[in-house]
Amino acid sequence: MPKNPFTRGHSRALTKRHKIAVAGVATLGAAAVAFSAVPGNAETTTSEAATYSAPVKYSSEQLKGLQADVSEQLAAKALQGKAAEAKAKAEAAAKAKAKAATAAKKKAAAAAAAKKAAHARKAKEAASRAAHRARLKRAVHRSYANNLDGWIKQSLDIMKSKGIPGSYNGLYRNIMRESSGNPNAINDWDINAINGIPSKGLLQVIPPTFQAYHVAGTSWNIYDPVANITAAANYAAHRYGSMDNVNSAY
Repeated sequence: MPKNPFTRGHSRALTKRHKIAVAGVATLGAAAVAFSAVPGNAETTTSEAATYSAPVKYSSEQLKGLQADVSEQLAAKALQGKAAEAKAKAEAAAKAKAKAATAAKKKAAAAAAAKKAAHARKAKEAASRAAHRARLKRAVHRSYANNLDGWIKQSLDIMKSKGIPGSYNGLYRNIMRESSGNPNAINDWDINAINGIPSKGLLQVIPPTFQAYHVAGTSWNIYDPVANITAAANYAAHRYGSMDNVNSAY
């Protein structure tokens, strides 16, 4: 079989064209890489650059997805705001409730203290009344002689229970000067007698004075020795400080 005289040369021609093609492809690849590295806002006259700088377009499905994301975010923010508002209201209500509870406790404590104080005061007053009644009872049931000495002593016990000052000597001295110890003595000549209100009894007390300074627990009879002495001593205490300070007509 004869040899193909074009085989070797043809082979070399293809090889050369292939090299040229490969070189062209390489050049185009480098240009594509260079264009892809250019920023989107860079100026270019090529159609590839125009393609790269064109705005991105979204499909309706993508837009719907974005809208759904935004709605969810807004809803989440709204829920967070409502939760914060509810928390603030709850905290304010809790503070108000605690404040009201504290005020109620203080009020209850004050009421309890006032009630306790009132009970203590009433108990003290009751004890004082009981002690007073006991003193009066002892004075009433104590045995006194039915004479000037017994009358003065009985009057002194009553005066002591009522807080009326006076001593045995002060009473006795004034009684002897005024009536000489006569419980039925009456003055029918002085100015009081002229005015129709004569002085009567051991300490010569006029009726208006006896009624004004009468001491509870004694007789309303102005001639009663104990009632007369006690009323006169009460009058002298108010006007002179004590019957002990009286040394003349009073």
